[in-house]
Amino acid sequence: NLRLLYGTMFGHPGTNLLFMGAEFGQSGEWNFQQSLDWHETENPWHSGIQTWVKALNHLYKTEAAMYEKQFHAEGFHWISYNDSDNCVLAFIRKGDKPKNDLVFVCNFTPVVRENYQIGMPKHGTWTEILNSDSTAFGGSGVLNDQDLQTVKEPFHNFNQSISLTLAPLAVSVLRVKG
Repeated sequence: NLRLLYGTMFGHPGTNLLFMGAEFGQSGEWNFQQSLDWHETENPWHSGIQTWVKALNHLYKTEAAMYEKQFHAEGFHWISYNDSDNCVLAFIRKGDKPKNDLVFVCNFTPVVRENYQIGMPKHGTWTEILNSDSTAFGGSGVLNDQDLQTVKEPFHNFNQSISLTLAPLAVSVLRVKG
């Protein structure tokens, strides 16, 4: 759940703030009279959270869509916000150039969703550049390892769509190739 929360939070526009210790999922409440519980990072779950936050920070610094329009309404576009049956949200983070746009797909259930269809803003081949369910982050490893090709099937008010696998309680970040 924490990886999903952080992925969704970082995907939304604006500045993100984590309180001390949140970057590795510190169990105890912060105490100004002692250091953080860094020893918790010896636990794979805590080190996975720490690695996930590091990956999100890297995404934030290297992907133009994450910072170019982060304080402007045109930097964000909902794809799907009303799939309450499957508890899935999908949205676009937009940069100055459409080729830099990123698509975030968030699955808020502990269920793997195979062949989940979403509308895509651009025709072409999409690749998953980040998935919170990677084993590197402490996840179960349900990933979209293969490139995803759009089909000319209108969906979510777009002229094309893709089908992908949604990992349980996870965020998937997609970018168009080329």
